[in-house]
Amino acid sequence: MSDKRDQGAFAQIPMKWLGPLRISGNVAEGEVEVPLATYETTLFPSVKRGATVSRLVEGGIRTTLVDERMTRSILFEADSAAEAYEAAQRICADLAGLQEVVSSTSRFARLIDISPEIVGNLLYLRLEFLTGDAAGHNMVTLAADALMPHIASREPMLRYASISGNYCTDKKPSAVNGIRGRGKNVIAEIVLPEEVLRRRLRTSAERMTDLNVRKNLVGGIAAGSLRSANAHYANMLLGFYLATGQDAANIVEGSQGITHTERRGNNGEDLYFSCTIPHLIVGSVGNGKGLDFVSENLERLGCRDDREPGENARRLAGLAAATVLCGELSLMAAQTNPGELMAAHVQFERSSR
Repeated sequence: MSDKRDQGAFAQIPMKWLGPLRISGNVAEGEVEVPLATYETTLFPSVKRGATVSRLVEGGIRTTLVDERMTRSILFEADSAAEAYEAAQRICADLAGLQEVVSSTSRFARLIDISPEIVGNLLYLRLEFLTGDAAGHNMVTLAADALMPHIASREPMLRYASISGNYCTDKKPSAVNGIRGRGKNVIAEIVLPEEVLRRRLRTSAERMTDLNVRKNLVGGIAAGSLRSANAHYANMLLGFYLATGQDAANIVEGSQGITHTERRGNNGEDLYFSCTIPHLIVGSVGNGKGLDFVSENLERLGCRDDREPGENARRLAGLAAATVLCGELSLMAAQTNPGELMAAHVQFERSSR
């Protein structure tokens, strides 16, 4: 007899719509409110402050999607590195033939590249796909599952080792995702005039650029951070992921990003502020997206519209990156002022106990 307590149970997480934030770029335009689901209640006013600032600047937050691909690395073994190398050359030269196999598993999956890595007699093949509006975890695994026996039949010197060889890399910090890409590679950027910095964020371009170098860059190096130099991307990504039905564990690689600042203007009093997120994994369809609240949120975000395949997911990625920038900008500004960060936590968290 099944336990009814386990049927249809949901974890309740506070969620708020924030903004609107002003966004422009190659995946989204206009003023859009965004949802965040989180227990860290200070995130709500922090992101809201960043969104308010975005509306004070022409064009707001500009987001640029520069690349997209979902990956699965399959693993074969051979008797020698020489055999693995020879097989890899033939496999990579047959992209069109392999796509025929992929097409039999999905009408949206498209194999766009293969990156081989040979370690001893082990051959890792990092398969890279376009996956339409889906994040693509299951889609690429299904394609890989069909490709492995096909490749083995053509390359008898190769033997199955694993459907996933960790060279993907899924839900683990790595260098390969930042270099070769996984998910959506999105950059969000904004230029803030001195007056906005002073009046709305109580800071300056000089203090923000100094903090970014000393905290995110030097501090990150001292801590041994891996292709990562930011204050807290994971906070905004988790809240956005939970509100839009994403696989929340992907914040592990999603949080590996770089905050970059420059002083601009004649006197260096304006601030260029950007967040680069090279592996932002989101989808507007697929597992988790059928829940009522998720569907409603995606529709409200304009990510369930009648567009070409992939366009809704790209829009969602742009909105996620803009949300990250709002929270990152607000927190960095707070940390240029002694006591401001803790005062906010005391005000919004302890007062609710």
